[in-house]
Amino acid sequence: LTGITLYEPEELVLSAWAGTPLAEIEAAVAAKGQMLAFEPPCFAKLSGGDGGTLGGMIACNLAGPRRPKAGSARDHILGIEAVTGRGDLVKSGGRVVKNVTGYDLSKLLTGSFGTLAALTQITIKVLPAAETEETILVSGSDDAVAVGLMSAALNSSNEVSASAHLPVGTGAVPGPVTAFRIEGFAPSVAARGDTLRALVGGQGSVTTLDREGSQAFWASVRDVDGMAAGDTPLWRLSVTPNRAADIVAALSAAVPGTAQYDWAGGLIWFQAKSDAHGAGHAAIRSVLAAHGGGHATLVRASEELRRTVDVFEPQPAPLAALSARVKESFDPRHILNPGRMYSGV
Repeated sequence: LTGITLYEPEELVLSAWAGTPLAEIEAAVAAKGQMLAFEPPCFAKLSGGDGGTLGGMIACNLAGPRRPKAGSARDHILGIEAVTGRGDLVKSGGRVVKNVTGYDLSKLLTGSFGTLAALTQITIKVLPAAETEETILVSGSDDAVAVGLMSAALNSSNEVSASAHLPVGTGAVPGPVTAFRIEGFAPSVAARGDTLRALVGGQGSVTTLDREGSQAFWASVRDVDGMAAGDTPLWRLSVTPNRAADIVAALSAAVPGTAQYDWAGGLIWFQAKSDAHGAGHAAIRSVLAAHGGGHATLVRASEELRRTVDVFEPQPAPLAALSARVKESFDPRHILNPGRMYSGV
């Protein structure tokens, strides 16, 4: 099930079979000066795979550094075709935004990890790509200061499209470094860049990456290249942004490891140093609960650890019961990825 079946650049809409490689879709839209605004990541280096597909990206509801500004994959899906566990071919949505009557199954199936239906064809909206971009780097800030800087930048009028903090940096950029991306027309980028440099300049050494350097930097952040090495447990934590530094400090005290902040602190990647004691999964989830809640997802671990630790954040009993009823309606025989997200689902 591969190939683009419809692409109308002037209408900002694209349809493709679910098995179409993301690289093929991104190349096609880039040739027309457009993009997938939610910036889907490629976790091939983390998993040892060859890259992602459109169906996989929608099934996992993935999004990259532009998530706070552009939303997730769920916010860009227009229509979907899928086969349920009952063997029924279902369709939802269409080729325009206002196309839903009744239940919006497209949104439900996005992020369901293949537990409700096997996706066959997907329609998404695309957006014009920015004329240019630049990234402002602030070096030397500790985690708490960096979280404050990211919050200030995103709440400013500078339309920051991505903000991240890398305590250990990247291969090309030594850490600690806090990064802010600005995109748009060249005169606007230049003006907003000057304003943002004045806003964050008092907190460390400031440098600027040009368009090519900026694109390479954010591709590395998006794909979590800094944590690709090794096979120790890797966690993806969705938290309240202004509490991110306190959460990482508490995590590091309980479970030795390294962290990377994205989404202005709303997303934390945490790599444990060892696989011992279940990678401290109980401690990780208790830390999140003590700091306003959040979601901890185990992205990479040994097979032994995966058999004993809930990969996804356990659901409260009422929500778990609802999830079970939804699963029963789509897949009563439990033949589609049983147990992939939650036990019994």
